[in-house]
Amino acid sequence: MTQPLRIGKHLVRYPLIQGGMGVRISAGSLAGHVAKCGGVGLVAAPGIALNSGLYNGRNYFQADAAAFKAELAKAYEIAPDGIIGVNVMVALSDYEQLVKAAIEGGAKVIVCGAGLPMNLPELTAHAPDVALVPIVSSLRAAQLIAKKWHKTFHRLPDAVVVEDPDTAGGHLGEKLEHIGTGEYDQYATVRQVKEFFRNEFDAEIPIIAAGGIWDRADLEHALAEGADGVQMGSRFVCTEECDADDAFKQKYLECRQEDIGLIMSPAGLPGRAIITNQEEIRQYDLDHHTPCRLGCLKKCTYKETGERFCIVSALDRAQRGDTETGLVFCGSNAWKADRITTVQAIFDELFG
Repeated sequence: MTQPLRIGKHLVRYPLIQGGMGVRISAGSLAGHVAKCGGVGLVAAPGIALNSGLYNGRNYFQADAAAFKAELAKAYEIAPDGIIGVNVMVALSDYEQLVKAAIEGGAKVIVCGAGLPMNLPELTAHAPDVALVPIVSSLRAAQLIAKKWHKTFHRLPDAVVVEDPDTAGGHLGEKLEHIGTGEYDQYATVRQVKEFFRNEFDAEIPIIAAGGIWDRADLEHALAEGADGVQMGSRFVCTEECDADDAFKQKYLECRQEDIGLIMSPAGLPGRAIITNQEEIRQYDLDHHTPCRLGCLKKCTYKETGERFCIVSALDRAQRGDTETGLVFCGSNAWKADRITTVQAIFDELFG
């Protein structure tokens, strides 16, 4: 029998956070339905303005904040009493503005990865009930964040997500050469982070395991190994409620295990994706002389030197259904998807 999950002031019926999947893969529909079923639904911040109807080609950052709030509103229409939050990448140019917009939109939880959210408590000081959850892949990162938050802001994270770079999808918080070596032990890291909070602060902080969790056996294994809950992203893509185009979902249904691999993102981070069309992603920008029109990332080799490809445009194309030249991020288990299902059916399988 799984226990409910307490994150800050919020009691979640089931110990599951739906992973934030950027550029409108997890927007209002998916987040709302996950929250309705008793998990934490997350609207992901990156590229939320694109394909929103609010971006006119010139107002990206204004549209980003407005679209973020609109998707939160959509999620709350689906699950008025649900635990709905956001995932905001620290690497985004408008990171601080999006955190502010998330609070204005009623987010109950803010999850932050792709960088260390050192000033997050300062940005959210006016909203003490909002739970703050950093994503880390190492004990060291958890220690840096916790010590800074405790010393400067007199608070600790309300939960910590420990993400396994060997299995998680999208941007990964580890150097390319350290991924897939077999050295990383996710659950050792989960237990180390838990022990650190106990020993250093006498605090019981929920630790959430992320990466590679697909079915009930994975969930039960995570809980048995010391995690208090799990974060799952890829599993929710092939649902009727996921915000991606049907062609994007079809890519998951068709992919084989060997089609999933690592790319180097222009953000300077490795990412896990379906890599069968890597050449076409880059070629699209060459053929169309795609400029950096948004400046969406603080650091980006495409913005700075034209190297690699425009990642937000590539993800946006895929979300809209162009999976020939678009980038399809996924976790290592995406090949296990074999049908379009519903969010409720996944919850029934995991917790029924």
